[in-house]
Parts: sequence; structure tokens; C-alpha cells
Amino acid sequence: MEPKDIKEIKTIIDLMKKNDLSVFEIEKEGFRLKLQRGPSAQAAPVAPPPVAGQSKTAATTAEAAPAIPKTIESVQLKEIVSPMVGTFYRAASPDAAPFVDVGKTVTEETVVCIIEAMKVMNEIKAETSGVIAEVVAENGKPVQFGQVLFKVR
Repeated sequence: MEPKDIKEIKTIIDLMKKNDLSVFEIEKEGFRLKLQRGPSAQAAPVAPPPVAGQSKTAATTAEAAPAIPKTIESVQLKEIVSPMVGTFYRAASPDAAPFVDVGKTVTEETVVCIIEAMKVMNEIKAETSGVIAEVVAENGKPVQFGQVLFKVR
């Protein structure tokens, strides 16, 4: 499992919590992931990330184990995720200052970035209040639906 995969799993877990889903299952290119929340919703989503169906056994388990403490730590942070597929831009133009930086306070209405989709520039609002803790997405790079763009304290 690579760090990118762990971030995607964390995003799925957060979307499960946000939408009150109890089971999520996906299979893609020989990779199978099933997440299931039990009665104690706090700990249940964290346990399933070991991947069934892959030929790696000990390596997958060893790599998945360090993700558990990181997931617990990230529960304190809220995530601003991409509502669409497109290209992520931190500023209105290449020579303009970024909309937000680490340490900047945001409200639900604060514009945090632009995502270009089909030649249309879409302003993305924070939809949460707090302080920007991390800029996760890379400026000028493609982002996917549900991908974490920023983390907010």
C-alpha cells in the first residue's frame, strides 16, 4: 500500500461517516477493499484496511498497521474535499496570491481554491470553519471527486 492509497482510504472513511454508510466495497485492477462500520462507529472503519485478494500478505499487513494511528490523529482535522473532477488551482491567476495558506482562518463561505472543469472555473468554498492545517492538493494538478484538497483544524 502506498501513501496515496492510504489517503484515498481515509477519504472513503470520511465520506462513509459524512453520509452515514455502514458498508463500502470496491474492486479495481486486482485491488479489493471492503470497509464496514459496526455498532461502535468510532473504531470500526479503521480496522478493515488490510486488503484481501492481493498477493502481498505480510507486506500489506505491515504497511497497513502504521495507518491506524494516523487515521486516529486525522479525526481531529476536518477535510475539504473536491466536489468534482478537474484541475486544482490555489489562486485566481498564476501571479495572484493563493486564496488560503496554512494558518489562515476560514469560514463556510471562504473561497479556498478554484477547480477548472471543461474550461469553467469553479470557486470552491470551505463549507466548514477553522484554520487551514495543510494544503494537500498540488497546484495545477488534476484532482478527483472526493479527493482531499485541504485539512482544517
